[in-house]
Amino acid sequence: MKVVATDINAGGSARQALESCISKGEVALFPSDGIYGLACDPLNEKAVGRIHEIKGRDDGKPSAVMYFSPLAMRELIRDLGQKVGEAVGRLLPGPVTLIVPNPRHRYPLACREDPSRLGIRVIEGPLSGARCPVFQTSANLSGEPPPSLFGGIVPEVRDEVDLAIDGGSLTGLPSTVVDLTELDENGVWSVLREGGMSRGDLIAALGN
Repeated sequence: MKVVATDINAGGSARQALESCISKGEVALFPSDGIYGLACDPLNEKAVGRIHEIKGRDDGKPSAVMYFSPLAMRELIRDLGQKVGEAVGRLLPGPVTLIVPNPRHRYPLACREDPSRLGIRVIEGPLSGARCPVFQTSANLSGEPPPSLFGGIVPEVRDEVDLAIDGGSLTGLPSTVVDLTELDENGVWSVLREGGMSRGDLIAALGN
């Protein structure tokens, strides 16, 4: 396992290491904006299966696809309706996971049973600019709390990855999950999980 710290070369070494790891079909442990996560190529079924094995159980839940640059999302954005596209522009990058319509059924390994819906994220920080979208989930054993400290990641997870990126201490807040799938058709949105972005900030960006 290779370990890289994000405070070296302003994150450049970590960013390059992440891109290399993902391109080779491997699994990375990385700092998100609030908690540590596991990442791999979202189109690589074997790598996604490894993540489920590392976590100890495949619970069947969908996962998000994370981007490190808004520009990397441009093809996906073209699939979205006007209101959803505008909402994505207002909220990302940020501590939110947005559930958006997925008419082209992109990233089926992340969508699981319902390919018409896709969770997406864009985060800022030392990994910003990485060119690879990733399948991402929290770096914990199933049923255990997600870690916010590199030293708090259990060996059963940390020792099984190919790359570990040490980002120090994080906020400990997971992303707020916002369902935008009915925004264009019915003008409504809903919060599926509270987290790093407050409901007040969401209302300011999206309306009540």
